Amino acid sequence: MARKRARTPKPIPGKELAFIRAQRVARVATVGRDFEPHNVPVCTVAIGGKLYFASEANARKIRNLFHSPRVALVFDEYDEDWKKLRGVMVVGEATIIERGPAFHRARLALYRKYKQYRKMEPIVEGESVIVAVTPEKTFAWGL
Repeated sequence: MARKRARTPKPIPGKELAFIRAQRVARVATVGRDFEPHNVPVCTVAIGGKLYFASEANARKIRNLFHSPRVALVFDEYDEDWKKLRGVMVVGEATIIERGPAFHRARLALYRKYKQYRKMEPIVEGESVIVAVTPEKTFAWGL
């Protein structure tokens, strides 16, 4: 039987973190119980070495994370001149936060970065969750 390697959190390097913070959207990839991949856009914030995004509590990505907490986030900028393509992929472990101080901190940070969030898609305890991603690997291109 194969042994699972212990996963070690690794900080996102400075240049990559600056790029991530400047982006308005990322794509998050999860895998469900049936091993079907799921990849959707999310709005993120970086706080204290982790990446956070909010979601409806019953969304497929959240159901997938209950099955497997492994996640990949891609932040990228496309250009027709492929020499100018830039991006960062972060692979890590997701933790679902349903309420409490960590929920409130991340919600406030999301509201500050995305002004429309509060009115258009309020992040409400009991209806929404916050996902905290602890980075383990970071891969960048074009930075």
